[in-house]
Amino acid sequence: MKVKEIRDLIDFLSSSGLEEVNIETDEFKIKIKRSNEAQVVERMVAAAPAPQAAPVAAAPAAAPAPAATPAEIATDSAPAGNYVEIKSPMIGTFYRSANPESPAFVNVGDKISAGSTVCIVEAMKLFNEIESEVSGTIVKVLIDDSQPVEYDQPLFLVDPS
Repeated sequence: MKVKEIRDLIDFLSSSGLEEVNIETDEFKIKIKRSNEAQVVERMVAAAPAPQAAPVAAAPAAAPAPAATPAEIATDSAPAGNYVEIKSPMIGTFYRSANPESPAFVNVGDKISAGSTVCIVEAMKLFNEIESEVSGTIVKVLIDDSQPVEYDQPLFLVDPS
């Protein structure tokens, strides 16, 4: 299942009155559950059995920083009315570059075109390249490197002119 299909499924769930959707095939199992706080996406690949390892105590997850509101963005820079947001299509960890030694995919002031890679979001040990849906100039990076992101959280502001 492609990221766009998962995003469409999440959008359908949020616009309908359903609380939960389960889809299972021979290749994968996906469960999307709606709650008041956040949308949760779980995906398990049935073909790859989990490796046997000693149990490790899980550290409590840190609460993600809230996304900047349009009013906050407007006070930090020029009016937000003429800017387009590039949003995260999934829950995961935001990375500006492919690895720590590589330069960032985009920086403030860079010109981008539709389809160009702007960052990576790691979700469940999968590194997903996030592509821009608009052409323009990067005005602001709204999140720090290696920070958790939520579904539909703004990542970049782009001036489409």
